[in-house]
Amino acid sequence: MQGRADQRHAGAAAYGGPPGVPPLVGRRDVLPALDAALDDTAAGAFRFLALVGEPGAGKSRLLAELAAGAAARKLTALTGRAAEFEQEMPFGAVVEALDYHLEVDPPELSAASAALLASVFPALSTGAPAAADPAGPGTPVARYRLFRTVRHLLEELAAASGLVLILDDLHWADDATLELLDHLVRHPPRARVLIAVGYRPAQASPRLAALVESSVHGGCGRRVDVGPLSRDDVAELLGPGVGDARCRELYEASGGNPFYLEALARTSEPVTGGDAAGDLPPAVHAALQVELSGLSPRALLVAQGAAVTADEFAPLPASVAAEVGEAETLRALDELVARDLVRPDGSRFRFRHPLVRHAVYASAAAGWRFGAHARIAAHLAEVGAPAATRARHVERSARVGDRDAVATLVAAARAYAGQAPTTAAHWLEVALGLMPENAPAGAGDTGGAEVPSRLDLMLELAQVQSVGGHLVEGRETARRLLRLLPPDDYYRRGRAARFAALMERQLDRPAEARALLLGELRRFPDPRSPSAIPLRMRLIAERMMRIEFRAAQAVLDLMPDTSEGWEPSLEVAVAALRPMPAYAAGRIADAVAYADVADRLVDAAPDGHLADWMDAISWLCWADTFMGRYDGAAERFERAARVARDTGQQYIVTNLMAGLTRALGTLGRLAEATAAAEEAVGEARLLTSHQQLVFALTQQSLVACWSGDEETALKAADEAVRTGAGVGEWWGSMARYAQAVALLALGRTDEGHEAMMVACGRFEAPVLDQNTLLAACEALAAVEAGRGRPGEAAAWADRAAAMVLPELPANNALAPLARAHALSVTDPAAAAAAADEAAAAFTAAGQRVNAGRALLRAGTAHAEAGDKPAGLARLRDAVELFEACGARALHGQAVREQRRLGVRVPAAGGRGSGPNGLSKRENEVAALVAEGCTNAQIAERLFVSVRTVETHLSHIFAKLGVTSRVGVVGALNRNGRD
Repeated sequence: MQGRADQRHAGAAAYGGPPGVPPLVGRRDVLPALDAALDDTAAGAFRFLALVGEPGAGKSRLLAELAAGAAARKLTALTGRAAEFEQEMPFGAVVEALDYHLEVDPPELSAASAALLASVFPALSTGAPAAADPAGPGTPVARYRLFRTVRHLLEELAAASGLVLILDDLHWADDATLELLDHLVRHPPRARVLIAVGYRPAQASPRLAALVESSVHGGCGRRVDVGPLSRDDVAELLGPGVGDARCRELYEASGGNPFYLEALARTSEPVTGGDAAGDLPPAVHAALQVELSGLSPRALLVAQGAAVTADEFAPLPASVAAEVGEAETLRALDELVARDLVRPDGSRFRFRHPLVRHAVYASAAAGWRFGAHARIAAHLAEVGAPAATRARHVERSARVGDRDAVATLVAAARAYAGQAPTTAAHWLEVALGLMPENAPAGAGDTGGAEVPSRLDLMLELAQVQSVGGHLVEGRETARRLLRLLPPDDYYRRGRAARFAALMERQLDRPAEARALLLGELRRFPDPRSPSAIPLRMRLIAERMMRIEFRAAQAVLDLMPDTSEGWEPSLEVAVAALRPMPAYAAGRIADAVAYADVADRLVDAAPDGHLADWMDAISWLCWADTFMGRYDGAAERFERAARVARDTGQQYIVTNLMAGLTRALGTLGRLAEATAAAEEAVGEARLLTSHQQLVFALTQQSLVACWSGDEETALKAADEAVRTGAGVGEWWGSMARYAQAVALLALGRTDEGHEAMMVACGRFEAPVLDQNTLLAACEALAAVEAGRGRPGEAAAWADRAAAMVLPELPANNALAPLARAHALSVTDPAAAAAAADEAAAAFTAAGQRVNAGRALLRAGTAHAEAGDKPAGLARLRDAVELFEACGARALHGQAVREQRRLGVRVPAAGGRGSGPNGLSKRENEVAALVAEGCTNAQIAERLFVSVRTVETHLSHIFAKLGVTSRVGVVGALNRNGRD
């Protein structure tokens, strides 16, 4: 017994934390990850670390250890935490972490940056009215500017000694905070910055979970699960003064949860009984109630006032809430500190744990809490606090018809409409709930800010919900507004109908969207009026989605390129819509001319103009892709996706990322295309739109096929087809095309042939674009040539030749490649010439994978025609292209052709000395593949980036002579038996 007591004492001393923080015991599975993240940051890397665990698991204690480790490495550590009762406060945890530091050591900022940051960080506010955003008040593009400026701020703060930004309890963070972190992960600060977060998985939003997963996949992040303490750890934490029986009892009651253990150990009462309260088990709730019952009545009242006030509170607001004099409040705080219910933090205080605050808040009567929130709201108004600060107390204490309360909530919503649309929507909904039906516009009863009418508020709410990706809510608000608006209120009806139709389309209800638009347009006495423009723009997009390009053109014909009174963004949007109908109608010269004009306008336009009409910009990007303008399309897709994401327009992000995947994949930038596809699928799964998911899965399937992961390609394509969305529309047929490509790549020729015919409507009434149809003909020509059927192959080559459009040279190279396939059976020399022609055209267009495919065909054809040197030269070029692009299956095929011609080709990466000819690291990767691990899981297990895993896999495929992960498993099994 004495030995174990000594061990407990030694452990407690060894892991002792800062004053007021319990000692750290155990956690030998977590501490190495903390050290690794700190070391990487100190060495110059950006890192994102997520500690994930149940309430009370010890995440905060580990984050305190991380801060201590940062100090030991001379890294500046700043800490903030989200709070349960302030979840609607935009950027709350980030403000808490940075604001004091900005006040005492303000960085050098430009006037524009300082003005923008002052809208979030009180320390940077001068008290003067904020400068008007050049994009216009309330425009969503302000959010992107803010995020970018915060990133620059972190770079500035990290410049001297590095920065560790710790954000705890992120499961309570508002959407704006999560979107900011998402931006920082996707656009990392160029400085020594570590962002560490803690959260509860059961309460985390899908967006937070997706953010962490994105950081892991991107190679900069790591998720660390924080589990319960072991029985030995509990004994060590309790120390030698606790007997074995009590230690066992506390361990079993707490389940090894450090907070539960601490709460139970504070009382000598039995550890059973009590009623469950929120996150707290009954025994823990009972233990906390024992703690509170030991307080004096005045101290309990002040504690309840503090719990109502804020997560981190000053004495004065707590005294206001509790209706207790300030001197008495300070004495009560001394008692609370002595009982370790609250802890001092400079001139402020905070509860020792969020669960303690939760228990104290719940101990107050509901009516008393209502009055306390009202008292704090009035106090904040007296001291001139901004509306956003007052709003959370106003919403918890306002009465129906209180126009001042409505004015405060509306002002708070507008302050953050461009930066935090989810929060803005919440406050607008609360304001609407306080307004009587048909409430007129006007000032508050006590001379407050102007209050808009109920209908105007609903229009604001529909817009905020729509651009924020809340599809169902935005649609319902807009439709409810249409039922209330007068028939001749054309301006508001036009805007509301556009929002509703846009959401109907995203919710896989295209017929409802079209009917709504046509019904509203019939109400307009003049369909050319400016009020009708939003409806007509949306109707054009709907027609194009349905492949009704003549109808779309008819609507476009009614619209001038510009008009007096139009906003500049509308001119850009109209230009962006013109190329696609012209292209679909076969007016290629017009389409090219329209695209030239639109590309120039979009490239010159500020982000704010793009943000106003993201759906129109998307159509231009896709039109550029269809016409083979891949470089420009990739740049515009990337820019549009960035603007859409950073302005909160989640509904369109998947569409844009899917288009970016297609453009990057065609250019041979397969690693980037794969990452874009994963992002597109992840975004799509967060929405309730089958359309967006089909877009994403289709392009993920195609890029996986180009990369040589055919099994993944078929799985994604099968899921896209199974959704049943997009039947009769281009994107539905594209899903079937991707399925056919994957089947052919897997050698399932008959199934692939039939799937291709279905995707192309058996070429009787196809709805696919010209480039995809050409690719289908080329694939079918290759299939028939492989079957030894030159006549059928030639027929597909003839069909491809008939589709050639002289104005689109980047697309037309597929026709001579199809011809090369057909001729390879009967005339290898002619096949080689056709393949050389295709390779030159593909190279000129920047289509590297297709160029490699043409070179591969040219190499084999030249060799079969007797010109072995020419054949080897083409094959060498093909191998280099495929290796540079990361096209693993095609690379392996080209290497095999080289070997067939007698060339000794070294295995990629050099032959290893280990089993199977693999290096030690490659064997580790291969073994994890055999276990079924994904690339991200392998990266986490081996502490490397996902891209490094992909490189190792390409070497493994080449050395084992396989083209897929399944092939790796089979090769390992065969070699193991040998």
